[in-house]
Amino acid sequence: MGNGNNGLSGAGLRRLREVLRRHVESGKVPGLVALVGRGEETHVEAIGTMRHDGGPPMRRDTIFRMASTTKPVAVAATMVLLDECRLRLDDPVDPWLPELADRRVLQRADAPLEDTVPARRPITVRDLLTSTCGLGLDMTAMGSPMMSAYFEQRVYGENGWMLPAVEPDEWMRRLGTLPLMYQPGERWLYNVSDDVLGVLVARVTGRSFEAFLRERIFDPLGMKDTGFHVPADKIDRLPPLYAPDPQTGGFEVADEAEGGHHSRPPAFQSGGGGLDSTVDDYHAYFRMLLDHGMHGTERILSRPAVELMTGNRLPAEQTAALQAWGRSVVHLSHGQGQTGGWGFGMTVRTYRGDYAPVGQFGWDGGAGTTTYADPHNRLVGILLTQTGMSTPDSARAIHDFWTTLYQAIDD
Repeated sequence: MGNGNNGLSGAGLRRLREVLRRHVESGKVPGLVALVGRGEETHVEAIGTMRHDGGPPMRRDTIFRMASTTKPVAVAATMVLLDECRLRLDDPVDPWLPELADRRVLQRADAPLEDTVPARRPITVRDLLTSTCGLGLDMTAMGSPMMSAYFEQRVYGENGWMLPAVEPDEWMRRLGTLPLMYQPGERWLYNVSDDVLGVLVARVTGRSFEAFLRERIFDPLGMKDTGFHVPADKIDRLPPLYAPDPQTGGFEVADEAEGGHHSRPPAFQSGGGGLDSTVDDYHAYFRMLLDHGMHGTERILSRPAVELMTGNRLPAEQTAALQAWGRSVVHLSHGQGQTGGWGFGMTVRTYRGDYAPVGQFGWDGGAGTTTYADPHNRLVGILLTQTGMSTPDSARAIHDFWTTLYQAIDD
């Protein structure tokens, strides 16, 4: 892109390519696709191969499992319903999600499941959007009775796969048998709220979660390769997902392309981690957020909806708890999540702890993906790999991508 109006230096982008190439040449990450968008220009790098033992090269239109980078996109369906007043932020969700009515709450987060008190109030739409509904994954308390119950009840972890593997009604039934870890609105917890939001959207609209997303978000933005599975005529563009052995680093296939979990429509369309997509599709979405909800001359979301999504929505005491959580799991998440705040379905940087400025929003995914937008620099960055974060290798590539990208800004 050179030193044009976009303010990214040619030398900086060449350095970015070399840094990413080193990660592939190390043998730890078989391949990757990266996109940098600023202004009207984009720069794309496709490096390496689809499989660790060779095979077809990575291409710009390679399709990846987006994992938790699903969250910032999937939440847009709920924002459409808020814009249309079909939902309200502080409406209780009981009419649509009766499984979550009349909740009991653990006396302490690590208490036995029967040691509960009544919830002080119902769960609201806002609680789900901010991941403060009282249900969620706490990676610092994996041995607690509640965390064990998620897997024993197969809310997560069915058939060796972390995404929900049953129909939404059955998943909600299982979730409804469990108490809340915290009172509604009290504490940020990870992931469960995003999956519940997908069920909420489907029940409010009377359509599948994917059908509504496709009509209101994917199709208007031209996201033609985004969905909850990869159809047969595109499956050759999906690499296997690797979960390297933490001890040896050997490549173990967590999910094949053909015949794998993403090769057929899932029973549960997971707003927490189920989307497949490409760098260009995600660029279109995050560019829309930078443009305050506009895509060309078409409005996708209202400006206030985008501002709600992409600004910190947690009060100070919850932000402090989130920051403490991020610091406490830095050795497990390989440095992801230390950003300070949380909007709707995504993190928002509230302090500068690395090369990215305050206000940057987006998220990372356990399948080795990262996608953020930066309003201050009018920048979108996306890096997609097929290497899960069972080892630090893809996370290190992600860190080096962002570090080098921000050095390429030259204006």
